[in-house]
Amino acid sequence: MVRGHTNGDGAFMPRRTGRLAAGVRLVARLVRYWALGGGVLLTGLAVMTALSAGSNIAFSAPFPADHELVKHFVAIGIFMFLPYCQLAGANVTVDIFTESMSEGAKAAMALFSAIFTAAFALLLLRQMSYGFGSYIQYPEVTPVLKLPLWTAFPPILLSLALLFLAAMVTILDGVAGMRGQPKWTEDPSATASE
Repeated sequence: MVRGHTNGDGAFMPRRTGRLAAGVRLVARLVRYWALGGGVLLTGLAVMTALSAGSNIAFSAPFPADHELVKHFVAIGIFMFLPYCQLAGANVTVDIFTESMSEGAKAAMALFSAIFTAAFALLLLRQMSYGFGSYIQYPEVTPVLKLPLWTAFPPILLSLALLFLAAMVTILDGVAGMRGQPKWTEDPSATASE
């Protein structure tokens, strides 16, 4: 069900209600906070790398195995941004091909890409789960810090599950766009900070 209200400028803004709308809002919130966590993680890595470089310049002693931490956590950070990129439509697009298309055709392309993303997220989730099991069964660690390699898998698997959910929301957006309805992610209650 779609209910309307006006925003501060007096423009009509659709507001969806019901369980599906609540689920979309929950997914949007989880995805946003997960991406913010990825930003915090990568910021911490940048600070650590800068401090290590400064320590190397000042004392000829960089942090031991900082490269191990960077390799390990950058992969996690990248995966943490994928669901947000999907939900925000911030993936790579080639506008030169789509700028002359109708809104319905653009929505159909977005729907197709969302379906492909959902299928790819499930495939990757399955395969990464197998990889996680292998690393648990046959443990490997980094050479210097002895950090178990399996520790990268839980946040990556969660990121892939969130990517699947974000793709499902963008599938809803594609269907709504093809019907000429407002997108689910344009619902102010789905994206507003709470």
